[in-house]
Amino acid sequence: MTPEQYVQDKAARSGSSFYYAFKFLPPRRQAAITAFYAFCREVDDIVDEVHDPGVAAAKLAWWRQEVAQAFAGAPTHPVTQALQPLAAEHGIEAAHLTQVIDGCEMDLRQTRYLDYASLQRYCHLVAGVVGEVSANIFGRTRDETVVYAHRLGQAMQLTNIIRDVGDDARRGRIYLPMDELQRFGVKAAEILQREAPWGYGDRFEALMRFQAERAHRLYDEAYALLPAVDRRAQRPGLMMANIYRTLLREIEASNFRVLHQRIALTPLRKAWIAMQTNWRER
Repeated sequence: MTPEQYVQDKAARSGSSFYYAFKFLPPRRQAAITAFYAFCREVDDIVDEVHDPGVAAAKLAWWRQEVAQAFAGAPTHPVTQALQPLAAEHGIEAAHLTQVIDGCEMDLRQTRYLDYASLQRYCHLVAGVVGEVSANIFGRTRDETVVYAHRLGQAMQLTNIIRDVGDDARRGRIYLPMDELQRFGVKAAEILQREAPWGYGDRFEALMRFQAERAHRLYDEAYALLPAVDRRAQRPGLMMANIYRTLLREIEASNFRVLHQRIALTPLRKAWIAMQTNWRER
């Protein structure tokens, strides 16, 4: 299997909304975003799938060394072998990749966030930086587009957090800020129980609606920040945003029944949203 086949397979098997947007890019940009996304999946899967924190930390340290080696011209992993030849052309720097690793390492050290300000740092590393690299690969001419990409990445990460409350609780993690749980009278233990006697109720729904409203504001702010001159090039990012925002609305329509199930859009619906966005450019 070639490095290019490896990253293509990694991206396709993920079933991510990102994959549907990649198909609308020219070949070299598609190759770059696919390789970058495969890198993100590799390091994120370590945190989710390796149960021993020491082993996970060692694997992330290996990736840190691999990034340094790759940008020195000697990649050894299929992902970096696919990515390194395209990096300079698309504005991808070693610092971008190490920041993503930094975000994954936060998952090994931290399972709670006291407030939204501390959560924002995590979102910056695992989503804002990803948005910036993606915007570079898609093609941008303005610095404002980087600001848009960070804001959009944060909105999409908050959507992930809302969707994955139950899955994260199963791993002992709560990404909803602790001070906001207190504000709405929801206890961390209730979230961790997932199917606890307290059920879904008004307190949990009010908490989650507050999170969703924040995410919607960030989507709106991101759209307003995108310069018109870069809008056409950034269509793949807008496709992903529209898929994620549609998912957020589906979760809202379910009254946030996310503790016991993972709400998702079908592949056909994701593809349809991507095509609609491509036609209308927003």
